[in-house]
Amino acid sequence: MTEGPPDGVLDGLFPRERAVVAPGAVHVPGWLPPERQRELVAACREWGRGPFPYRHTVLPGGGVMSVRSLCLGRRWEPYRYLDEVGVELPEWLAALGRRAVAEAYGDDGGFAPDTALVNFYDADARMGMHQDKEERSGAPVVSLSLGDRCVFRFGNTETRGKPYTDVELRSGDLFVFGGPSRFAYHGVPKVYPGTADPALGLTGRLNLTLRQTGL
Repeated sequence: MTEGPPDGVLDGLFPRERAVVAPGAVHVPGWLPPERQRELVAACREWGRGPFPYRHTVLPGGGVMSVRSLCLGRRWEPYRYLDEVGVELPEWLAALGRRAVAEAYGDDGGFAPDTALVNFYDADARMGMHQDKEERSGAPVVSLSLGDRCVFRFGNTETRGKPYTDVELRSGDLFVFGGPSRFAYHGVPKVYPGTADPALGLTGRLNLTLRQTGL
């Protein structure tokens, strides 16, 4: 089975084309085929039954994130990585991450993810503009989307404000950002509830981000 789509994934009357959103930031629509999406949803459910279930992360200032999250591999908490592993990062998922980087850039560049954050968005969940900057490695970040559509806001490396680009991410989409865009601010200001394919068996949105911490 191949994760790569044809040149354009037909969406209604118009193909959804692969796009370079910013230098080093690549959006590949429909990269995950439906069968692989269902496998990932099943895996996300199984991980949530383990010793470290999905939870609302509490920020140092007392705020509570609206998404529910769990970690695979090296554990993350705001704003640092712990010297421990809760749930092992499966090799098959790390391999998928390497294929994703190769899809975006033509080569995986030695990408060796050792952590993955799985975020679940219900209809009211959002993610504010932030940088992924706790990693010591400058390796790219791989983002996989499952379930409901969302607006993914991809900004610049200097400020949470403009300029930014809003990208609609749908189930099966791949987004990779590295190089000059590795530390760009990004967030999810909106989720479109009820837009997932019923065959996926998912109400809400799941996002998996694979990272190489360099720790």
